[in-house]
Amino acid sequence: MRVLEGRWKMIIIFHLFSEPVLRFSELERRIHGVSQKMLSQHLRELENDGLVQRTVYPEVPPKVEYRLTEVGQALCPALDAILRWTELRRDLPHAVAAANAEQS
Repeated sequence: MRVLEGRWKMIIIFHLFSEPVLRFSELERRIHGVSQKMLSQHLRELENDGLVQRTVYPEVPPKVEYRLTEVGQALCPALDAILRWTELRRDLPHAVAAANAEQS
């Protein structure tokens, strides 16, 4: 779970899962509210943990692309399950309130 610590890491992984290759600026545009510093830091950590691959092309200006590694892609079904769980939890207060109303 330490690998996923941080406000933006799961969001970065979701974006890289839906779009296999993204440049830094594309990720920055898609993730509203993330600073360049935090995006850079989280990408570096995800790369160090083996979830994201960073490819630098020797061009001017430099072109850098990010993609999920096989390990990162293998994590996506687990993250999808967490997303489904959070959606179920979102409905839980309504279900509890309805059940309580029926018992009254």
